[in-house]
Amino acid sequence: ATGPALTAAEPGAAAGAGDALQPHPGEPVRPALDLRPVLRFDGVQYDVAGVRRIGDHGLAAVDFDAGVLRLAPFDRAPSEVQAAVLAAPEELAVPAEESAEFVGTHLPALLRHVPIFSADGSFTPPPPPPATLVLRVDRLSGDRLALEWRWRRADGQELRLGAPEDEFDEPLAHRSALLDRVHAALAGWEPESPWPATSLTALPVPETAVLGDADAASFAVEVLPALEALAGVEVAVSDPLPPYREEVAVPELAVTRVDDPRTDWLDLGVLVTVGGRRVAFQALFIALAKGAKRLKLVDNSYLKLDRPELDPLKALLEEAGLLREWEPETNLPPAERARLTSDFEDLAEFAEPAVAWRQLVRSLEDAEVAPIAPPADLRADLRPYQLDGFRRLAFLAERGLGGILADDMGLGKTVQTLALLLHLRELDRSAEGQDAAPRPFLVVAPTSVATNWVREAERFAPGLRVALVSSTRGARADSLAAAAASADLVVTTYSVLRLAAPAFHALRWRALVIDEAQAVKNPATKSHAAVAGVRAPVRLALTGTPVENHLGDLWSILAIVAPGLFPSRRWFTEHWRRPIERGNVARLAELRDRVRPLLLRRTKELVAPELPPKQEQTLELELAPAHRRLYDATLQRERQKLLDLLDEDESRQRFILYRSITLLRMLALDAALIDAAHEQVPSAKLDALLEQLDDVIQEGHRALVFSQFTTFLDRIQARLERAGAAFARLDGSTSMKRRDAEIARFRAGEAGVFLISLKAGGVGLNLTEADYVFLADPWWNPAVEEQAIDRTHRIGQERQVMVYRLVAAGTIEQKVLALAARKGELAESLLDAPGGAGAGLTSGELRALLD
Repeated sequence: ATGPALTAAEPGAAAGAGDALQPHPGEPVRPALDLRPVLRFDGVQYDVAGVRRIGDHGLAAVDFDAGVLRLAPFDRAPSEVQAAVLAAPEELAVPAEESAEFVGTHLPALLRHVPIFSADGSFTPPPPPPATLVLRVDRLSGDRLALEWRWRRADGQELRLGAPEDEFDEPLAHRSALLDRVHAALAGWEPESPWPATSLTALPVPETAVLGDADAASFAVEVLPALEALAGVEVAVSDPLPPYREEVAVPELAVTRVDDPRTDWLDLGVLVTVGGRRVAFQALFIALAKGAKRLKLVDNSYLKLDRPELDPLKALLEEAGLLREWEPETNLPPAERARLTSDFEDLAEFAEPAVAWRQLVRSLEDAEVAPIAPPADLRADLRPYQLDGFRRLAFLAERGLGGILADDMGLGKTVQTLALLLHLRELDRSAEGQDAAPRPFLVVAPTSVATNWVREAERFAPGLRVALVSSTRGARADSLAAAAASADLVVTTYSVLRLAAPAFHALRWRALVIDEAQAVKNPATKSHAAVAGVRAPVRLALTGTPVENHLGDLWSILAIVAPGLFPSRRWFTEHWRRPIERGNVARLAELRDRVRPLLLRRTKELVAPELPPKQEQTLELELAPAHRRLYDATLQRERQKLLDLLDEDESRQRFILYRSITLLRMLALDAALIDAAHEQVPSAKLDALLEQLDDVIQEGHRALVFSQFTTFLDRIQARLERAGAAFARLDGSTSMKRRDAEIARFRAGEAGVFLISLKAGGVGLNLTEADYVFLADPWWNPAVEEQAIDRTHRIGQERQVMVYRLVAAGTIEQKVLALAARKGELAESLLDAPGGAGAGLTSGELRALLD
């Protein structure tokens, strides 16, 4: 049997057979649509009112005119709507003014249950409207948005995104096309956490979702307008949304040092300024640490974190290993904080010292240094310039400031510093409310100088209890704490501090002294970070060469002892270093004025006129013919090697270039240094040096011989041994105990020659017993050579010092010597007389050495 159907006719139309709602002449105009239920089976149409249902089995229809009773079983059970029509077959009249609504809304619902046709063709049911994709947006607390996706049919029935196909009126292709358009509108936008995967629909979103904070703002600004513009999509927002917007202003990273009562020094505050508003760095840091795509700001705007302006900061944090590890409640280790401080400042658009720090420095301009007496416990008679230096250091320290004591080597920086430490100890003990055991001082020095500090403290400040921490075993947290608790002065080395930085950073020190501070001239090293992380209110750097290669050396030291003066390395480079290197005399004068309150430098010529002069002479030596042929052939080979590297990256070029230069420098000394097969090739430099040393020893003098190559020292040592000459030796492999023994032998006169590697013994030694210095191989850093010479040309020297530089003529050594002369102008122009300035060692300068 065929289930019930509805016939429909428009008023005035010619009714077809079986159409019960037909217009008749003379009758009033019928409603816009008349519908009545009919039933068909076996090709015959019946009025439903004349059909009887036989339970769930079928139907019975009686044709009294024909005398026929027809029975028909159901081919499928009637639906709820069909059963209602069979039970109450009533006609339906739709007024004209309601016909449009009926056809658009109710007719599709009827069509889902019973067919509708017009027997006479006066009415053709329109196809049902396709389902609409509805997005409901509800505001939740905490700046969150709840999203819910549904299909809504024309009859108002809502369906899940993955409802069965027979629930829809339109073809699947229509909905698929709509989903494709929605997919395109969502392309490129993702929440912080990916949408949950769903197999119910091709739409890349779940049926329900909650967006929070920045996601909610971004979705409202970037996605909702695009969805609202799509035909077939309806966006229903329950309540008005906040005035969300994307912040498009360029982010500016700002670094400022802020006074922090929790530490003895100045902490760093990092802020991001966007559109004139400051965003706390912690909020940005947490967002980056979580890998967030965007950051919500307080004014309902949001900042995308994929901005290229933030890439350097993200790279820095990633390199530091902090993006995945940092927790908001966890404080960074001091060394790590110090290293990041420097890097943050370099990324910053601007950096400013703390207000209090600037005021302290500004107060130095008008303040007078008090003529205080040396400490009573000091066992030394300070020279006038040393007394002045002590008073200047005390003046700074009493105001919580550090500085640089940059006196020439040999003028007594150690005794001036010990006087300062004794003065601070007196102040601590006399101050009311101070503990009986004030915090200790920390001195960090090169390994070659550490024991000298112990000896000098015992000599000049015997009242100070001194502890030497020269190994990582002694620097373990418990051991170091015990040593600090029982000492007034703790002495350690840069290497020990670097390896045991957390233990040193965990303690609070009264003052920090870094001797031979040029050791931390590179701010990218772990040693610099370890020193910068020490917690001390007063920091003093001792160095005779605050500028060795370029002005960046000075910045690196000031970043430790006076971090508020030039906070940003990048700004210092752009504002000071580069203009000065280009010859900007006015900027050079400004820089000297800026650093003058915190940098004290006196030369030997100025404060120690009684010191015998030093006589310097360069001895140019011609290579032997066989040596010359070997050198020239090697030089040509290395030049060709450099030409073959033109297509390589710069880092590889520099590596090969340094290797070639080192090879040529060794070859200029002695051919046997590069290949034992050249043992028989004469070395003019070795022969000349031994002749000079023989004369020096015969005349009762003593000599220091410096070389950067321990292999050349080996060659000299072998010749001295064959000659039966007594000598001492010090290089990087010499233990601290053996080192002291070798120094004692030389001072006692048991050895007439002291062989010293430039790196291991160029600083920290007092060897005034010698009056001859031989520099076996020149170096392009003149400050390093001056330091070596000043091992003997210092206070206490009573004889004229003779300095000989041995240079192989026609070799790379002559170019190194010329480069050193140019670089010497830089330190002189800043620290002494006005004038031009040099630059750092560039790739071009390196290549020029091979020309």
